[in-house]
Amino acid sequence: MTRVALLWHMHQPLYQDLLTGEHILPWVRLHALKDYWGMVALLREFPSVHVTFNLVPSMLTQLEAFAREEARDPHLEIGLKPADALTEDERAFALANFFHAHGPRMIAPYPRYAELAALRDAARQLSARGQSAGFDTEDLRDLQVWHKLAWIDPFYADDARVKALIAKDRAYTEDDKQRLREVELEILRKVIPEYREAAERSQVELSTSPFYHPILPLLCDTDVFLRTHPDSRMPRESFRHPEDAAEQLARAVAYHERTFGRRPLGVWPSEGSVSDVMVPLVAREGFRWMATDEEILARTTGRGFSRTGDGHLEQPERLYRPYRVGTGVSSVSCGFRDHTLSDLIGFTYAGWSPHGAADDFVNRLVEGGRRYSAATGGEEATIFVILDGENAWEHYEQQGRPFLRALYGRLASHPELQTVTMSEACAGATEALPSIFPGSWINGDFYIWIGHSDDHRAWSQLVDARRALDSPRSDLPLESLARAREEMLIAEGSDWFWWYGDDHSSEHDVEFDELFRRHVRNVYRALEKPIPEELFVTNITTAPPTSPIEPPTGFVQPLIDGRVTDYFEWLGAGCVEGSAAAGAMHQVSERGPAISLVEFGFDLENLYIRVDATMSGRELLRRGFELSVRFVKPAAWRLGLQGRDGSFTAMLQQKGESGDWQQVFGAGVRAAVRAVVELQIPFAAIGAKVGEQVALFVTLVRDSTEIERHPRHHAIEFEVPDGRFPARAWTA
Repeated sequence: MTRVALLWHMHQPLYQDLLTGEHILPWVRLHALKDYWGMVALLREFPSVHVTFNLVPSMLTQLEAFAREEARDPHLEIGLKPADALTEDERAFALANFFHAHGPRMIAPYPRYAELAALRDAARQLSARGQSAGFDTEDLRDLQVWHKLAWIDPFYADDARVKALIAKDRAYTEDDKQRLREVELEILRKVIPEYREAAERSQVELSTSPFYHPILPLLCDTDVFLRTHPDSRMPRESFRHPEDAAEQLARAVAYHERTFGRRPLGVWPSEGSVSDVMVPLVAREGFRWMATDEEILARTTGRGFSRTGDGHLEQPERLYRPYRVGTGVSSVSCGFRDHTLSDLIGFTYAGWSPHGAADDFVNRLVEGGRRYSAATGGEEATIFVILDGENAWEHYEQQGRPFLRALYGRLASHPELQTVTMSEACAGATEALPSIFPGSWINGDFYIWIGHSDDHRAWSQLVDARRALDSPRSDLPLESLARAREEMLIAEGSDWFWWYGDDHSSEHDVEFDELFRRHVRNVYRALEKPIPEELFVTNITTAPPTSPIEPPTGFVQPLIDGRVTDYFEWLGAGCVEGSAAAGAMHQVSERGPAISLVEFGFDLENLYIRVDATMSGRELLRRGFELSVRFVKPAAWRLGLQGRDGSFTAMLQQKGESGDWQQVFGAGVRAAVRAVVELQIPFAAIGAKVGEQVALFVTLVRDSTEIERHPRHHAIEFEVPDGRFPARAWTA
């Protein structure tokens, strides 16, 4: 009998900004509708099939919040808002974000959704030619329905509410949207109870991962990367905090026990990442097993794996068994996944017929078991198949349900195969590995998370923030210190680094980068320490986002009076459009004023800045908002503008060596606040000389919290000009 240990890994990072409460991206909620509940509910049809689900705490906590209707994300809010009340920015957000679904499997099967996608594409083409075409209110309401309806679990295809919505196809009403919301909440609230029930009937084992999904070996010591890349460039300083790795594990165990009523027996280290240093941490936390990839076993033993022309493993006696990793009380059982078999489900079978794919997979399992038995004199094989449990299914027919039914049916009835949980699979481990090679299930190393210049910058920022956390003010409230600690643990997650560099890219690279830097900034905010200016600038250098900045084309000398005196006084200035710069992640137009335009220019002696908002500059300050110009180059300068009673003060400040901001008097700064805000800042006041770089942001702050930053990712940057600037700008 061949034992088959199948593990589905369910994971999402923490998309929530703890400072604002907003969940930036919708993937926890959407995958809950399509995958998290249905994947485990399907097993009720196959009671003899045993599998393991690995549930990452950072995903579960967000899922619980959405189920309680305590969480919000812009996709949800804009999707629920009456279509005829959507602002222009919200309409644009819907068109940009409500088609994030697999086209052939999730859009094309539904005529109206496909029609809306075609209309969106046509509108883009017309826009590129300078023509206009738009969605009317009915189109937008239909899009609000379909962007969620396409994600509803196939189990609900026969639900009367869902069936009626699919049959209706178009011309939806606001009541239809509310009915779909009822279905959404119903599914969200079923997820955790379904897993709990499956575990209680002993059909499913539930395992966990480090709470915020960090790469444990890198938390313990980033220099472990040099084991595989000895000549690699590295962050400016090593990150060494095994105590953080231990805390991520301890928090995961405590949360799992609170949620499911029992401690987890096993752990999937984030991205299958292992090293000798993290093994004792896993053992100390009481885990009986962990798992990683076959490449780690190959590098640990110094003997690789090869396969026949039809893909069968030629050394099954080494891979198809559990091992004992480590020594003494610091050892733990470990399963090494068959990389080829796991990837067939994750990346290949989606294009096959469901029954053909299931037959092929089962035949490979049977052949692998027979080869193992022949090589070992009759012993039983244990084959580990471990893969992502959510992202593959949108590429499959009917979200993978026909394939899974075919697979589970064959596994349940085959006389040579027995499905087992990971604990059952690892219980009899006898083969010892005193040491384990450091690496992950991606190429057997950590390159994706620390191999790029973008990664190096991010790890250096973590080092600095972690040092700040280790030296808090003595009078800092305990709740502030706890908040800083939480933000630090979140920033240590693997997902932020996954999207840096040129290995992976998505339409949300910018959001992941912004979220990482936002979490690190929040560490400093909670500690009430100055935030390094570099945390306001994107870490993405290998594929930088498109800049919304128009550069200056000539000198300007505006009259600093707070009014747009005439069209020509700012002619030649550069500009940043507020809506383009602010982006969709943190829309504040309904919660307060928004900057609509920043213009900037110069003559030989002065920098000039004009700020337009959705209300007058005076009203902006009267409501308690502070306008600030933050300089990245020259570093450690800022100009703040505030006032409530109709008057205002403008303060140029320089950061001292202790990190405190000190006012600079007699700098020659001029400011005017009326309909708009106009500023004049002498280059000499900030120590900027001809040919040197100036880089700055314009920010809007309230109650010490930054509300807006313009531009959002790239600073306004230019050289202090000389007299030849107009001619150079003209020829350029």
